[in-house]
Amino acid sequence: MTKQVLVIEDEPNIVEAISFILSRDGWKVSTHANGETAVQAVYDASPDVLILDVMLPGRSGYDILKDLRANDATRKLPVLMLTARGQRTDRELAQRLGVSKFMTKPFSNAEVLETLNDLVSG
Repeated sequence: MTKQVLVIEDEPNIVEAISFILSRDGWKVSTHANGETAVQAVYDASPDVLILDVMLPGRSGYDILKDLRANDATRKLPVLMLTARGQRTDRELAQRLGVSKFMTKPFSNAEVLETLNDLVSG
């Protein structure tokens, strides 16, 4: 069975890098870049795991995560949050909102791949 990931990220270089490493590992990768329509994109894609940027146009990743955790259909969806802001307050807010894993940019490709595989198998 092919694993499906939705990448909600507005930086094309990051999207390209993540898409490349995951596709090479057999993942089906969908992408989305708009915070305002991100929650609907998650419902439409129905991914096995979500990669969510914090700073997005329209809405923050925190607001999106809060909405996903409030809905029965997405409450248990594994979410890897990526951000350039790795301060403790950012990490704590993400954990309070129910993030599965928090990772700061820059990240290693191997770390992203290992984390996603852990999230879908765990």
